[in-house]
Amino acid sequence: MKRYLNRLVLPAVLLALWLLLNDTLSPGQIALGATLALLLGWAAKRLRPLQAYPKKPLTAIRLIGHVAKDIVRSNLAVAVIICKGNKVDDYSGFLKIPLRMRDPHGLAALACIVTYTPGTVWSDYSERDGILTLHVLDLKDEEEWRRIIQHRYEGPLMEIFE
Repeated sequence: MKRYLNRLVLPAVLLALWLLLNDTLSPGQIALGATLALLLGWAAKRLRPLQAYPKKPLTAIRLIGHVAKDIVRSNLAVAVIICKGNKVDDYSGFLKIPLRMRDPHGLAALACIVTYTPGTVWSDYSERDGILTLHVLDLKDEEEWRRIIQHRYEGPLMEIFE
């Protein structure tokens, strides 16, 4: 039963998005949206052979809060660097961070988090060694960045996906 409900989540979200974007609840739009949602949901399922089964929704909500707060802080920090006219070359650099996480969905989420945060770029990931290479605009304290990535992001993502 749960498997069938999971298959309806994506079409339900797509239908809701369709109706929201069309700003109507007319029967024709509901029928068209439901048809498109089911077809697109079926097509998307065929494109993803490896399914994710996230656990611990409260951990995910907490992680989203941390990420939102970090994005705001990082935006402000990058703005200060730019407004002060500091030389970026003085502080920027590459950092290698060992990761314990191996789940591809967790790694993809971590890549998105790093990419969304201004001043950081996911540069490389060695699947063999589990080493993430990160470029940081304001790299004053390497240990602080390792702690942020490993404890604030990787830890919760491991709880959610592994």
